[in-house]
Amino acid sequence: MKIAGLITSIILSVFFIKETNSKKMDKIQQSSLYDISINSITGEPINLKNFKGKKILFVNTASECGFTGQYEDLEKLYKTYKDKLVVIGVPCNQFGGQEPGTLSEIKTFCEVNYGVTFLMTEKVDVKGENQHPLYAWLTNKDLNGVKSSSVKWNFQKYLIDENGNYIDFYYSITKPMSSKIINHLK
Repeated sequence: MKIAGLITSIILSVFFIKETNSKKMDKIQQSSLYDISINSITGEPINLKNFKGKKILFVNTASECGFTGQYEDLEKLYKTYKDKLVVIGVPCNQFGGQEPGTLSEIKTFCEVNYGVTFLMTEKVDVKGENQHPLYAWLTNKDLNGVKSSSVKWNFQKYLIDENGNYIDFYYSITKPMSSKIINHLK
């Protein structure tokens, strides 16, 4: 009799946990990219809703990476398509410690060395236990509705459409001016 009671308790617990997780996931799925909070590199809140009507390219960046030269093409992409596209650089120090600087140092580095005028955010984690909600949304199909991925290295890119819907992601080796990205902007 004790075993039957234990089995019943386990089944009810599993059902309760599954039901609770399902409700949590439904709530998360209802949230939009535009509801996510992130600050600029200078500390002001960025309202992603302000970018409705334009595509957004999110790029996790680092100042001491072999791909750091992509800042130049990201700026070119931004200037060429700024009527249709917002580029947002997201500094991250999770890959080889290649973004060790302060926000002020990162901002100065980007402006002085690459003439960056596109939006840069605060430094965040793009993976792991302290993953920023933006990257949780970008990398989880249950949240973005399209595809799961993991951020493999600096300068991985995520493209979002004019209505805040996930389009695709591109590994670091995909250059900002690649036809894979540009074709979505024509």
